[in-house]
Amino acid sequence: MSAAHGPDEYGVIGHPVAHSWSPFIHERFARETGQALVYRRHDVPPERFREYVLDFAARGGCGLNVTIPHKAAAAAISAELTARAKCAGAVNTLTFDHGSIRGDNTDGAGLVADLRTHLALRLAGARILLAGAGGAARGVLGPILELGPAEVVVANRTSERARVLADEFALLGRVRGCAFSELPAIAFDLVLNATAASLSGEVPPIPHAAVGPATVCYDMAYARADTPFVSWARERGCRRAVQGWGMLVEQAAESFEIWRGVRPSTASVLELLERPPA
Repeated sequence: MSAAHGPDEYGVIGHPVAHSWSPFIHERFARETGQALVYRRHDVPPERFREYVLDFAARGGCGLNVTIPHKAAAAAISAELTARAKCAGAVNTLTFDHGSIRGDNTDGAGLVADLRTHLALRLAGARILLAGAGGAARGVLGPILELGPAEVVVANRTSERARVLADEFALLGRVRGCAFSELPAIAFDLVLNATAASLSGEVPPIPHAAVGPATVCYDMAYARADTPFVSWARERGCRRAVQGWGMLVEQAAESFEIWRGVRPSTASVLELLERPPA
């Protein structure tokens, strides 16, 4: 319980963070489940992250979602890490309990829930292209491999970073890394964009041959209008192109359950977020 006997306090910490839809999502979850809490945005630069988090916890704050650029710092500040946070090397959910800080990562679980529940994809035996080898890719690679795909190819602008990431996860399944320019000229079943290209209005240099009429293309970024990657994928004639609203809502539901012990339903919130802007 928060200090001063008010509602339990949660939030999202990032830099910048004004664009975050997390307060909207968690407020909807709280209303649906009858939980008394407040959830706010905290825009904090990297040099102030540690001090700010410790102060938030000391004041009675109960938990924080963590977004760019603080996920690695959140792992470093955690006294305890869940297995999936250790695997990802990054934390997006902090829980404060009697002076202890526990770090978890719900990104991979959120992506898998969206792919399986909302998009009804069967990924066992699938060929998957994961574009990008940074923190976003690292957070989802383990859960994706646990679904038993035939192969996951991690592609990056430079091959070395992709190969290093693939090697780290090699014990979990068939995964290899390469440069975008080294990709084979065949279509994948699923193409996941884990790069930050959409945030700057760009598209990663994925060869056209990677996308065929049966390919599902998924942008882990999200926006009220189509992201550049989604537009690009549709122009390539893919089966379906979606952005990461479902992942956002599902990872939030996972965080909410960690904090409150109750699982909120996600369909109605996702419907509101995916509704085209007026």
